[in-house]
Amino acid sequence: MKGNILIINTGSTTTKLGFYSDGTRVFDEKLEHTASEVAKYKSVMDQSDMRRQAIKDFMASRGIPLENVDIVMARGGLITPVITGVYNVNQDMRDVLFSGRDGVHACNLSAILADDIAKEINEIRSGKGLEPRFGETTAYIADPPMADEMLPECKMGGIPEFTRKTLFHALNSRAIVRRYLREHGHKVNDVTLIVAHMGGGATISLHRNGKVIDVNHGLGGDGPITPERAGCCPPFELIDMCFSGKFTEDEIKKKLVGRGGAVAYFGTNSMIDVENLADSGDELAITFLKAYVLNICKYIASMAATADGKVDAILLTGGIAHSKKLMNDIKAKIGFIAPVEVFPGEDEIASLAENGYLILSGQTKIHTYNKDRIIED
Repeated sequence: MKGNILIINTGSTTTKLGFYSDGTRVFDEKLEHTASEVAKYKSVMDQSDMRRQAIKDFMASRGIPLENVDIVMARGGLITPVITGVYNVNQDMRDVLFSGRDGVHACNLSAILADDIAKEINEIRSGKGLEPRFGETTAYIADPPMADEMLPECKMGGIPEFTRKTLFHALNSRAIVRRYLREHGHKVNDVTLIVAHMGGGATISLHRNGKVIDVNHGLGGDGPITPERAGCCPPFELIDMCFSGKFTEDEIKKKLVGRGGAVAYFGTNSMIDVENLADSGDELAITFLKAYVLNICKYIASMAATADGKVDAILLTGGIAHSKKLMNDIKAKIGFIAPVEVFPGEDEIASLAENGYLILSGQTKIHTYNKDRIIED
């Protein structure tokens, strides 16, 4: 693999950076932004100049000139309409990310920073008369979280106002599928796989011939119980809570996402803590772990139904996949559907680097984003 890749992944108070040179990871760094730094700005999008300078300063501290970067990869932000795959960062994408039209999240800043830095790299090279190895440096995203390839019947809700939408761990899920294909000798993506990504949130996605045809919404209350999320709730009881006058809209949303699941029961989002409680004989913790496993398995089984039971393998991934006990319990419940393989953890930096080298080697299609319609070019 040839080429130098800079990777940018923004969080609320951090900017994760990666740098790969000819296939080797040179560094994987997390830049911390203090509360006083962040407090100066009304929104995360206003932090663009501050974060860009922090990136440039860090690159300089490592002795890596910006003009050595051949491609800049960024974590995908909240944009629609999109399918899975690689996109160059264009003005339509910048407009949607800046405005927060499809959702406000710190990840929206990643592509903006990547594009600004790519443009600066080209200006530096032009000023120095340098000839780039791979043409002008361009910024790209890969597998944005709101990618939508669901079958029409999977999108339909019980009433017209409630359509099922996507927001899932597309980047890691697709990277795990590529790894599965490599390890099993598949030259083309001709398989049907269920990928269960289990972390603070959980998304269960059905991959058929390279398309994600069904998936739950990881932030929208559509999904299993997780360490931080309540999962699907009984609607009438939720309605009663909303109109009880005891909670604000924001408080209820936080009960569902952030303060649900293990946080609600045990005050921790660490499944290791819950497992330790269960091992000490805590009955509530024992029951919670059983419920967690059952919830994950029910969603896996529902994806098998979408695939008419024709599933080549089930892939378990994410931070919780490090737990051998929970993975064995999940295998015992859903092993009848298809063979189960475990790929613990996630590495968004490595996944973006992999996509970057696919771009540089011409082995992947590059899509053009349009904020009004999907373009499969």
